[in-house]
Amino acid sequence: MLPRSERSTHATVVVIGAGPRAIGWLERFAAARSVAAERPRVVVQLIDPFPAGPGRIWRREQSPLLKLNSMAEDVTMFTDDSCSLEGPVRPGPSLLEWVEAVRDGRIVDVEVDPHVADELTRLRRGDFPTRRLHAHYLDWFLRRAIADLDDRAVVVRRTDTVVAVEPTDGHERVRLAGGDELIADALVYAIGHTGSEPDGETAELVQFAHRHGLRYQPPAFTADADLSAFGPQDVVAVRGMGLAAIDLIVLLTEGRGGRFLRRGDSLRYVPSGREPKLLIGSRRGVPYRAKISSTLTGEAPSLRYLTPEILAQLTSRGNSLDFRRDVWPVVEREILHGYYRELFTGHPERTTREWTDFLDGLDAVDPHSDDYRSLVADAIPDPGDRLLLDLFDRPLTDARFQDRDELQRWVRAHLDDDLHRRTAPEHSATLGLFTALLLAMFALAPVSASPAWTEESRVRDLHGWWPTYFSYVASGPPGHRIAELIALSEAGIIEFAGANISVEPDERQGRFLVSSTSIDGNVTVDALIDAWLPAAHADRTDNSALRDLIVSGSGSFRQGMLRVDPTDSRIIDPAGRPHPRRWAIGPFTDAPFAGAFSRPNTNALSFRENDRTAHAVMQRIEHAADRVADPQTLALKRELF
Repeated sequence: MLPRSERSTHATVVVIGAGPRAIGWLERFAAARSVAAERPRVVVQLIDPFPAGPGRIWRREQSPLLKLNSMAEDVTMFTDDSCSLEGPVRPGPSLLEWVEAVRDGRIVDVEVDPHVADELTRLRRGDFPTRRLHAHYLDWFLRRAIADLDDRAVVVRRTDTVVAVEPTDGHERVRLAGGDELIADALVYAIGHTGSEPDGETAELVQFAHRHGLRYQPPAFTADADLSAFGPQDVVAVRGMGLAAIDLIVLLTEGRGGRFLRRGDSLRYVPSGREPKLLIGSRRGVPYRAKISSTLTGEAPSLRYLTPEILAQLTSRGNSLDFRRDVWPVVEREILHGYYRELFTGHPERTTREWTDFLDGLDAVDPHSDDYRSLVADAIPDPGDRLLLDLFDRPLTDARFQDRDELQRWVRAHLDDDLHRRTAPEHSATLGLFTALLLAMFALAPVSASPAWTEESRVRDLHGWWPTYFSYVASGPPGHRIAELIALSEAGIIEFAGANISVEPDERQGRFLVSSTSIDGNVTVDALIDAWLPAAHADRTDNSALRDLIVSGSGSFRQGMLRVDPTDSRIIDPAGRPHPRRWAIGPFTDAPFAGAFSRPNTNALSFRENDRTAHAVMQRIEHAADRVADPQTLALKRELF
């Protein structure tokens, strides 16, 4: 037996991943330790092949043209008084406040490259920061989280990949691609977004393109995609009009040397000659709605229909709850209420009736009926101020165009109108709509893991349609990106393909056939890009640690999502039991959708999950038994303790 000095007298926590979600958990772990009755010595191993802090998505090594789709003041990694936590709350600067503190010298431990240094001098409230700038914020946050740990805790950052985990004598043996092995008392999977292996249609398109010498880019993270195959004057079909598509367009236009020139209110694109021509479409046929920059002027927003009592009633139905049938009609009413309350109380000059009178009528009608249309036509003179939910979601529904030029003019007019309504002060009703949708999402988050949902609705709606709809309304591109799309269309670099875009591999011609329901005919192309992020399904992931959970049978999965206990994010094993030593947080789990960072003062779901998980890990390691340590742990013990 090894002497006592050669045995472990501290716990080891291994965190698989070191991006924003992982470091958010680390900050909560430090906070949990600050109030713990017992603080055992602990080594936290952060393992990620990408830079610790920004991780894969937000790493510095990407184009300085790529930006967040949130304004700087709407991004924070810190908890605040709005957060429902075991705690404690540890406030800190939002991204904007951090920029201001770096700029005026209150924060000095930041070194930036020339591009970011220039941005730091210019960034103001309402601006959309670059991903490179955000990487510095995340790096600083990680260093602060480490500094906030007590002197009985040590963090080790490893640039490596976990390939397998196996139980061993009441602990976890973690095998790394570099050959090292670690023995863990607790294991947190905080992997973030992962790539996926091609399957289904994607795999078929890969094979078709290979057979015929075509160019095809499957779904990928923008910074990882190899776009070199898409050359000048190529006609490239692009499926998808979300944020990934916007980033792709930026890299293939301005990133190829093109320039935007502004004269007054007019924006013009000057091509470099190195751009391909992009034929772009999606199911909607239009991009996500532009980010809102107006401010509310009417009554303070609140929920009227999606109350705790209604949610309790809905989730008491056994396992028959269907989102689209039972919940979405209530959310629709909240959207209408939020929109019209801001219109009537903030801009009464745009209406002809009192708000309370109109609200009585709104409560009494079906939002999709002729009675609803009559109600809003009577009370709201400008047809553009009337909210028709189906057309708001699918603006090209039933629209047909005689030729492609007519389609281009229609989409440009739609984009120009949407941009105006999402930014002009007199159209702040769109912010009322957004606020109502945001409050509805917050209200639904606690019941998203309820067993009341049908399995079909859980997959189709809670992890499919609902977050996608929310992103369409609330997570669109900055307004200037919409203005750039209009300029690119006018310059002939972008052609809008229309709604319900279809791409068929034609074996006879050896080309892709592109069509849509908005216009007759099709276009043949030799290049195709699927511009959306890889699916988060664990059963198709390219991440070795997640694959190991499947192969080893250590975790259970629901429609490709890793099942976790909603109380503290413990991984559920195949027998339906929470694992005693493994936790998982992030988009690959069946927990409610939550981003790694958040708006300030919104009681962020991810912060609450991080906090619960951190306290659960603390409870686990408080009782970690002495064990024989692996050589690297012994070396750390001698060096650090």
